[in-house]
Amino acid sequence: MGAEGSDRGFPVRREWEFSRVKSREQTLGREPIKVGISACLLGQEVRYDGSSKREPFLVETLGRFFQLVPICPELEAGLGVPREPMHLVGDPANPRLVGNESGADRTRALSRFASRSAREIPRQQLCGFILKARSPSCGLERVPVVGKTGRTRRIGRGLFAGELLRRLPLLPVAEAEGLSDLAARDHFIVRVCGFGRLQDLFTGRCSRRRLLRFHAAQRYLLLAHSPPRARQLDRLVVDMKDYPAAGFRHEYCSRFMAILQVKTTTSKNVNVLQHIMGRLRKVMSPRQRQSLQRAIEDYRHELVPLIVPVTLLNFFLQLHDPAEVEEYLSPPSRELMLRNHA
Repeated sequence: MGAEGSDRGFPVRREWEFSRVKSREQTLGREPIKVGISACLLGQEVRYDGSSKREPFLVETLGRFFQLVPICPELEAGLGVPREPMHLVGDPANPRLVGNESGADRTRALSRFASRSAREIPRQQLCGFILKARSPSCGLERVPVVGKTGRTRRIGRGLFAGELLRRLPLLPVAEAEGLSDLAARDHFIVRVCGFGRLQDLFTGRCSRRRLLRFHAAQRYLLLAHSPPRARQLDRLVVDMKDYPAAGFRHEYCSRFMAILQVKTTTSKNVNVLQHIMGRLRKVMSPRQRQSLQRAIEDYRHELVPLIVPVTLLNFFLQLHDPAEVEEYLSPPSRELMLRNHA
């Protein structure tokens, strides 16, 4: 596994963490982060045969954390319920959507809706999207595409999913099936929350001072994903006066999200934790340092989740709380409470 790969996580119970997150957001008066989702995954009976594909963990877990906004591309493109089942045909890079029995071409209707929806997503302030796997409209990968010979090649992408990726390359997008894996789910949450913070930062005028304060609070979070890229982003911030405002915003957001796209690992988290502990040595007793080091080592060996050493660090930071560690240790952005096995 390479330096940028992900380490295996392990499940823990999280009910108390969701209640803490909800309470904190209500206290701060923040609106929940909005995430688009294929409507059938929420239990809406919008599939071709009038059924749903409800995913309980999405409704009962992520639904308590995000505001899930349902969208059914096929229904909203005017294809109705029930409708003829469809599949993709032709070139996997530019497939057409046709009816299984009639062969009727539905590509134009769905493509027009997909384009319109992709333009509206920023106005709706969606910070991510969860898609139905293997759907000819929503599937992100491995969608069957029938070639000229009539043989199926599982290398396609749904029309709606493809339009999302083309028009909104920074938007975190994932298939529901993949989010059943805890590490993948946490990684998606980190990206969604990071995207949401960027939207908040650049809503209206973003002053240099505000940007510097924001970036300082993200630094250790970014280092936990990709130290080399995080240092490159540091240099971009130093040189921000050399860019026009719109150009800097695009470059900063692109690099920020590219960093979060890299999966964190146990070793990178350990490096960040030890770095922060080094900054606190003067305000910690020998016994406190020993307890914290033991918690970090237990996390390194996967005996405890990440939240254990983080909680200890948070306790010590009550006496000394540099802004640079804010997002990593006590983020106002919510995701730390779910990142306790990364």
